[in-house]
Amino acid sequence: MKRSPLLVIFVTVFIDLIGFGIVIPVLPYYVEGTKFNATPRAVGLLFASYSVMQLIFTPILGRLSDRYGRRPVLFLSLLGTSLGFMILGFATTLWMLFAGRIIDGITGGNISTAQAYIADVTTKEERAKGMGLIGAAFGLGFTFGPAIGGILSKWGISVPFIFAGAMALGNAVLLYFTLPETVTPDHPARESAATGRWSQLAAALRQPRLTYVLVIYFLFVVAFSIMTASFALFTMYRFGYDPVHNGYIFMYVGIIGALIQGGLIGRLAKRFGELPLVITGAFCFALALLAIPLMSPGMGLVALLGVGGLFGVGNSLATPSLQTLASKSAGAGEQGGVLGVVQSVASLARAVGPSLAAWLIYSAVSVAGARVPHMSDQSVERTFWAAAGIMFLAFLLAAYFAKAHAAEYPHGETASATGD
Repeated sequence: MKRSPLLVIFVTVFIDLIGFGIVIPVLPYYVEGTKFNATPRAVGLLFASYSVMQLIFTPILGRLSDRYGRRPVLFLSLLGTSLGFMILGFATTLWMLFAGRIIDGITGGNISTAQAYIADVTTKEERAKGMGLIGAAFGLGFTFGPAIGGILSKWGISVPFIFAGAMALGNAVLLYFTLPETVTPDHPARESAATGRWSQLAAALRQPRLTYVLVIYFLFVVAFSIMTASFALFTMYRFGYDPVHNGYIFMYVGIIGALIQGGLIGRLAKRFGELPLVITGAFCFALALLAIPLMSPGMGLVALLGVGGLFGVGNSLATPSLQTLASKSAGAGEQGGVLGVVQSVASLARAVGPSLAAWLIYSAVSVAGARVPHMSDQSVERTFWAAAGIMFLAFLLAAYFAKAHAAEYPHGETASATGD
């Protein structure tokens, strides 16, 4: 009974991330096709609309799950995800694309509900292992999602979205018949159903240590989101790649991330501590973003994969380390609130990043369906250099944070927080 619900939760998060990953290599080509003839700014706004809805509705879904239970919220959210992808796949106008992404964003903010379910069914001693399932689902979903999207696009550019919608619907059926409810009438969550995420965020920001962690994490996710919104456009104009090529590249980066976060990060944190890993990861991340626009077809695929690998290493070192530092900034009774704040900050960053990318890219890169290579190169290049500047700022903040607050994070204590 304890394994079966956790398996369903794992599948739920895994399918969510596969759906998110499927969109990355396919959506720019889908939206810029002759059917819609949208500009790259519309691509960025489509990515942003999903994250804006998640930012707004994630705390609402959390409160509803406290009041009415985890199971109905997860079930309805999966149905909404399925509907959103189906609308996207069968869209005939640009407004239908936005409707699909908005519906998926409204109902897709269920990660905090999944985390709450794991907290309900695990003891304190087992909690880290249970929460590790979500991290594994994130890594695997992001690894396979882009590859699936690229492969399925061979049978039609809309096929990946229809496939993602069918998977979400199947997962909703599985959840309905197999997942038991955990929020019983006497559950403590019902008493705290009125607690708002924004009040938690305001309280958390009054702690200087957590403020630094959240700001650095925000910058990381903004830069990551700029990359995901711009990479397919860059390889399309510079290398002539299609969704299949980009799907394999994202799969390669995802495998690196899964290997580091799934097997190495605990040992590295135990040996070096989280703060040095954040600094190293930020530097690698900034360097990779700076180098991507310098890649050219003459340098070959190996050079592009090398830069992609550096990006994967930097992100994988820093992201889990920042999450651990955020958790360490609060007491045992405040863990849920802090994790909720981190999720809200990430949602906000995932809205800001694509919006910034859309603003930086010239709409002139696609005029009446014609490409303007020189203009597109300049436009997409500057998005990566802007992201590199954001990451370098994160690096400087991390270095200052390590110098100012290292004594507050004893080496052994930070290592123990990784669960290794």
